[in-house]
Amino acid sequence: MTQNQPGSGPTALRILLGSQLRKLREAKNVTREEAGHLIRGSESKISRMELGRVGFKERDVADLLTLYGVVDQQARSAVLDLVATANEPGWWHRFNDVLPTWFQAYVGLEEAATRIRTYEVQFVPGLLQTKEYARAVVTAGTAGIGAEEIARRVDLRLERQRIFERPDGPVFWAVIDEAALRRPIGGAEVMKAQLEHLIDLMRQPSITIQIMPFSFGGHSAEGGAFSVLRFPDPDLPDVVYVEQLASALYLDKREDVDRYTEVMERLCAVSTTPDETIELLRKIADEF
Repeated sequence: MTQNQPGSGPTALRILLGSQLRKLREAKNVTREEAGHLIRGSESKISRMELGRVGFKERDVADLLTLYGVVDQQARSAVLDLVATANEPGWWHRFNDVLPTWFQAYVGLEEAATRIRTYEVQFVPGLLQTKEYARAVVTAGTAGIGAEEIARRVDLRLERQRIFERPDGPVFWAVIDEAALRRPIGGAEVMKAQLEHLIDLMRQPSITIQIMPFSFGGHSAEGGAFSVLRFPDPDLPDVVYVEQLASALYLDKREDVDRYTEVMERLCAVSTTPDETIELLRKIADEF
């Protein structure tokens, strides 16, 4: 299981490139120590590279590709072309002052994804939040910070939502626990506006929202919230993101991804249909 808690805010491509290098190394039964020796480094350097925690030098990657038996020029060029891009900072680095290092990686993955599936228990997913709801969530979760920092965190959340404006933006599929929709974050007016916003968002063909209703009882995702992200390159693995209180897990091994994907499929099967979602959202909004 890959447990990535990055300290330097790796971009999405760093994580994915590192994962690709790890798979190539394992396929050739090369140890991290052997790979590190080749690039005049250590076992720990290879480990950091494979977790996406450091930048990549083109020379190092080229040498590793040779060691791993990647000799086809087109295949080599495809990987080496990623190196320069992977080392470039993303737009979210403008928010480094308010963005936790362990979350920077997720924002990068979110930007690169073609499909995002998420299950949320506590809150409406960040990509679907109104400005007022986002401010209420940020204010409640970060006691003691000033108004300027709260505004910066809200701006970051709204900036993330711009991926839906892109012609190549991701397909987004959310399953939201009914509890998150009934919890009065920010008060009745804020919640009513948030629920109406969700109804409006469902008019977008790229956004699907389902609700895990109270009436269903226990279900397969009792462990909590998670997201599964897929990327345009079929050689890149899906990544499961599991957020914790002050860190996060990034899982890309097949058995882990398959397990979470199966849970997501079960959730979708027993949650509301799109029509039922709109009906329940309106019902809850009226109650507020």
